[in-house]
Formats: sequence, C-alpha cells, structure tokens
Amino acid sequence: MRVLIGHASAHGSTVDIAQRIAGVLEHDGLAADVVPIRQLGGLKGYDAAVLGSAIHQQAWLPGAMAFVQQHVNELQARPVWLFSVGMSASLPRPVRSSARTAQDRRLAGALRDLVRPRGHGLFSGVAREEDFPRWIGVLFRIVGARFGDFRDWDRIEDWARGIAHDLRSASLQTSGGV
Repeated sequence: MRVLIGHASAHGSTVDIAQRIAGVLEHDGLAADVVPIRQLGGLKGYDAAVLGSAIHQQAWLPGAMAFVQQHVNELQARPVWLFSVGMSASLPRPVRSSARTAQDRRLAGALRDLVRPRGHGLFSGVAREEDFPRWIGVLFRIVGARFGDFRDWDRIEDWARGIAHDLRSASLQTSGGV
C-alpha cells in the first residue's frame, strides 16, 4: 500500500511532523512518500493520503486548502487523514486546553465537510521568536505565551501508528486475509 504524506509548512514544523509520520508508516511496512502539497498534481498512484498544514489565523495555509478543494473527489475515493500544526501548546496553561479544543473543532469541522477524513490530528509545532514580526513577540509575552519546540513526538507517533493499523486492517480485509 502506497501512502501520500502531503504537507504545507510555513517554518518547517509541519515538514518534520510529516517525515515522522512517514517513518512510522514505513516501519510498519507501508510505502510512504513525503511531498510538499504545492508540488502535488493529484493523488494518482496513492492508495491513501495523510495531508497536513501549518495553521495561520485559525486556518490551513491557502495552498493546502486549495489542494483539498480541488481534489475533493480523489480524496473522498480513498482513506484520508488530516493533521494541523499550530501553537496551542505555547499558550498559557489556563487557556491552552480550551484554545486547543476550539481550534480542533473549527479546523476539523471545515475539513470534515469536504473530505470526510478518518481522523484529524492537531499538533503543536515550533514557535521561534525570529519567525514572527517583533510585535507578535511582544504580544506573546504580554499574554504569557512561550516560544519553543512544542512537538509531542510520542503523541504524533501514536497517531501515525493508528493510521498504519487502520491501513493494514483494510488491506487484509480487501485481500481476504481476515
């Protein structure tokens, strides 16, 4: 089974997460290609897709969203998982959970209506001060947010193992192995 891991990244966190997901799938015996979404022309040759985007202003990057909208039929014809990479873990503890829940609901809802994914993973990425305008750095400090690497690799790998399990199960069922 060949799986596309498409990604749209702003500063590299989403690429790193896509590569980690591919590594887990490959370790579990699946073929995985990690490709920037901007380089994709479609999903021909792929049995399943995992698509991810950085989150800016509570939405996927425009190129990633455009790809999903342009390839709805192809996406609906195969197993699809989506992941989003934001900065909810950088927020102050009292608002972190509610912000994450609201972000997940908004993103997953908008995307679910388009492609009916089997799952949506919401992960935090890396927030580096130098990647933002100076005023954002000031705002971060005022609200008590932090810069740093907030990727939870164990959580990401667990999520990817779930995808591998689902794909292996589906493959066994279609080949008569179950």
